[in-house]
Amino acid sequence: MTPSRGRYLDVRGLRYHLREWGPAGAPQLLMLHGWMDLSASFQFVVERLHHEWHVIAPDWRGFGRSARAPGGYWFPDYLADLDAIVRAAGVDCPINLIGHSMGGNVAALYAGVRPRSVARLVLLDAFGLADRAPDEAPGRYRKWLDQLARDSRPRRYESAESFADRLQQDDPRLDRRQALQLAAEMLVDNPAGGYVGHGDPRHRDVNPVLYRRAEAMACWRQVRAPVLSLLPQDDDLRRRLGVDDEACAAGRACFRDFREIRLTDTGHNLHRDVPAAVAAAIEDFVPFGRAGAVP
Repeated sequence: MTPSRGRYLDVRGLRYHLREWGPAGAPQLLMLHGWMDLSASFQFVVERLHHEWHVIAPDWRGFGRSARAPGGYWFPDYLADLDAIVRAAGVDCPINLIGHSMGGNVAALYAGVRPRSVARLVLLDAFGLADRAPDEAPGRYRKWLDQLARDSRPRRYESAESFADRLQQDDPRLDRRQALQLAAEMLVDNPAGGYVGHGDPRHRDVNPVLYRRAEAMACWRQVRAPVLSLLPQDDDLRRRLGVDDEACAAGRACFRDFREIRLTDTGHNLHRDVPAAVAAAIEDFVPFGRAGAVP
């Protein structure tokens, strides 16, 4: 197993954990995990990279070993955290930026907001969300206020094995070694006995701010870096989230240099299910070496 090392940074007043693989000074890949995931999930991809990259992967606020945000979670904070990490962590610009799911959505926005800072952008099943109607706002605010008034209790697990069982239930393609390895990273001791998951349960609260796809697309149109989108053959998650084919096509058209690869025998978690294919696609797309200036 390729060993990782950790370090901590102060990022906008929160103690942030960064996981790194490979030698400092080598060409860099910055990897961003998705919702309810953590940086350790990229271990399986890193193990299958042929070149000796310096891979940097933060745990987002409220996930993994990073501190929780006492005021809750707002999507623009991830964008601001990424901007601060790039400045504080010795990340070389322009960046080779890779993001899964929520992390991919943050990465795509960042590449549009800071277009000269991103050399290559790899999206792992990250396609944005469906646009929301304004008349949903009253109900969303009401639900959000109701959730704030209640205690948010994490789910308890008796053992790492029981948590690994849950991971394999959610993702049947995950093998036992991977599940146990992730369980070791994803569980923390519970003072009342047993374990709880690493993620702040407040992440599961509804977001009162409605998603505006038009705003995301305006950012995507500003992306100058070449973009590679890796998708599972089965679009089940995208369809369940209400992103139809027309919205997807409009999203793809926003990017100047866009290519797409569909991978078989994988679900949403491509970096866990088919890490060798993901690693190969990354290295075929991202030249090994120092990134040049972005035009």
